Amino acid sequence: MSCKAAAEVNAKRGFMNMSDLFKPFASLLLLVTLSACSIFSDDESEQPAELQRFDQQLTLRQVWSTSVGDGQGRHYNRLAPAIDGQMIYVASADGTVMALDKTNGDVRWRQRTGEAITGGVGAAAGMVVFGTRDAQIIALSQTDGSRLWSSSVSSEVLAAPQTDGRVVAAQSVDGRLTALNANDGSQRWVYDSTVPALSLRGTSKPLISGNTVVAGFASGIVAAIDATNGLLIWEERVAVPQGRYDIDRIIDIDGDPVLSGQTVFISSYQGNLMGLDLATGRIVWGMAGSSYNSLALGLGNIYWVNNFSHVIAIQNNTERVVWENEDFRLRRVNSPVTMNNYVAVADFEGYLHLLSQIDGRIISRVRVDRAGVRANILSEADTLYVYGNSGRLMALRLP
Repeated sequence: MSCKAAAEVNAKRGFMNMSDLFKPFASLLLLVTLSACSIFSDDESEQPAELQRFDQQLTLRQVWSTSVGDGQGRHYNRLAPAIDGQMIYVASADGTVMALDKTNGDVRWRQRTGEAITGGVGAAAGMVVFGTRDAQIIALSQTDGSRLWSSSVSSEVLAAPQTDGRVVAAQSVDGRLTALNANDGSQRWVYDSTVPALSLRGTSKPLISGNTVVAGFASGIVAAIDATNGLLIWEERVAVPQGRYDIDRIIDIDGDPVLSGQTVFISSYQGNLMGLDLATGRIVWGMAGSSYNSLALGLGNIYWVNNFSHVIAIQNNTERVVWENEDFRLRRVNSPVTMNNYVAVADFEGYLHLLSQIDGRIISRVRVDRAGVRANILSEADTLYVYGNSGRLMALRLP
């Protein structure tokens, strides 16, 4: 494999630590090859764009802020909070799980579980669920944080498990999607997918809708499985591996599937963006594109962030680019989220950016965590919830 190819992937992801880039089952030989390349020198890799001055048109108001354990910890985790009803739930890598009132940040309970949390959190049906480095799925009570049950799966869990009160669906890094009984954690079924020789660290979280569980895999395939019995309903390939080297053939689906009506929108790395019919898997929209983030929808557009951290608006059901903002190039921008007439993203230096959905102009900027922001932002009504890498969880509201 060429050093040029390695440097290209490093630029696309913006990583500074190559051990965080790949999942643990990547070959030692490949990692040695990557380390031997001088991919961090000035002449080999492009540097993240410097932020430019702009005309700030509004100022987000901080409603509340709190600290949650060690946040994302020392590894490349993307732990994200979850809202259910009046409460917001959040976990840190060192095992702290908290429940807070989303309106004022008051802490209802805090549990120090002692677990190395790598996938979390999911919250629904009276439960808070998360996954660990030691391949455990653990369910806590939303009422007081007491442990309801724990169950072993086949490998480390890097995405938040999801539940509807009947099943808990969790995806592990070995390509397996496991469904557990929500009452006691007993295994109901396992769906097994092919794992490529090399893939990016991370997985998308499953989507549960009715009796269907939708999940995207490192093989570039999206599958819909019957939640009751584990039988395959449909599967669709979002990306096809191409290239001579394994690093060129990475086609992970790491962005979460997004359901709008009866269409599941999903992206893949070095592949495509697609909208799939939830019932049949039929492709209702698609275009070439490469992203490891989730998509967002609003004002008749689809918003996405490409490998280079360009934020792009596409007219829904077309391939027409409405606008593209390149101001955040290589700043490791997270998944976009919409709120009112705005699109919000955050970057590796911890800046939260608010863009106009109309033309992509930067409307507002505020720094929320000097350690950066990787977790997906949550949006509800006129409030954004941002979880920084250091463990700072903040609620910000439009004026």
